Order: sequence, then C-alpha cells, then structure tokens
Amino acid sequence: MRGERVEQIVHVGETVIEQILSGELDEPFEYDQDHDEWVVVLRGAAELEVNGERLSLKPGDWVLLPRRTSHRLVQTTRGTSWLAVHLPGQ
Repeated sequence: MRGERVEQIVHVGETVIEQILSGELDEPFEYDQDHDEWVVVLRGAAELEVNGERLSLKPGDWVLLPRRTSHRLVQTTRGTSWLAVHLPGQ
C-alpha cells in the first residue's frame, strides 16, 4: 500500500476518532489543520516534523498537535497503524 487510508471510527459532536493505516509515502506530506489532534502509533513507525523538530515515533508514542500547528509526515514504515482523535478547535 502507498500513501494513507483513513477510516472514521467514531463521530460524536465535533470530536472524531479515526484509524489511519500508512503505507510507503511517495514524498513528505504537509498538514495544517483547524482542529487539535492527538495521535498515537499502534504498530509500525513514523517520522514527523513539528515546528522544525523531527520526532521518531514507535508503538505507544503519541503527540498532541494543537490546531494550526504546521507539521509534516516525513516517513512511515509499511503497515503503520495510528489512532487519531480530532478535537474541536477553540
């Protein structure tokens, strides 16, 4: 699998919980979202760049990304599974 596949698991009010399955990336992907997002790696590994800092994530590692925090998904291993919680923007 290449890229990412996102499956919405729960949507209650303005809160959304998703499972993200990542494959190999063709190139880094930029994000700038209008909601807070908490993500945890369940399986696999990934590298994120947040505010110029590179984060290497493995299973159990998580990060909170406040709304409008520009971040970049640099690399994932094939089969990386994430849980993402999108919270309403303030």
